[in-house]
Amino acid sequence: MIRVGLTGGIGAGKSTVASMLADRGAVIVDADQIARDLVEPGGEALAELVTEFGPRILREDGSLSRAELAALAFSDPRATERLNAIMHPLIGAEARRRLADAPDAPVVVYDMPLLVETGQSDLVDLVIVVDAPEDVQVDRAVHQRGLDEDDVRRRMEVQASRDDRLAAADVIIDNSGSEADTSAQVEQLWQRLAMSGGSTSVER
Repeated sequence: MIRVGLTGGIGAGKSTVASMLADRGAVIVDADQIARDLVEPGGEALAELVTEFGPRILREDGSLSRAELAALAFSDPRATERLNAIMHPLIGAEARRRLADAPDAPVVVYDMPLLVETGQSDLVDLVIVVDAPEDVQVDRAVHQRGLDEDDVRRRMEVQASRDDRLAAADVIIDNSGSEADTSAQVEQLWQRLAMSGGSTSVER
């Protein structure tokens, strides 16, 4: 088994690549899903978030308003740091558990947007970065995900720079072109991973 860390900036297309790897048989451990589980009513992180950011982040039914939390947490760097100080250790701990408990498979993918920023590369054998130019990232996040452009740019400012992310990569998937182009790169990568037999010697 080889544990792969999959990351990329907002709008780069990381989720698309994760889906392509899953279609080929990879087991996916999704950090975003872990985060959603942690902030469910009764979840390990929700009470801490309310203490830090106030009850306004809750809906009437007691569930988290992610839009309200995002508006507060990405309003300035210090607020983002407070959010990260709560969420990142909890996500990392749960990711370790899920990676350890993952079903037996040739490839287990830790799908983590902030893999580089949070220093979680030690959880995996290989880091794959899904890359696209920043203007493409913004366009996709706005037009495909319906996010506000200013919000997208604020989030990008607190993520690792494109250069830093690429410097941390063992493998780079260029997702600036068509879906077919990306799929061909993923297929080539999958064949190399399968041939490695669990070895980490997969070259860029």
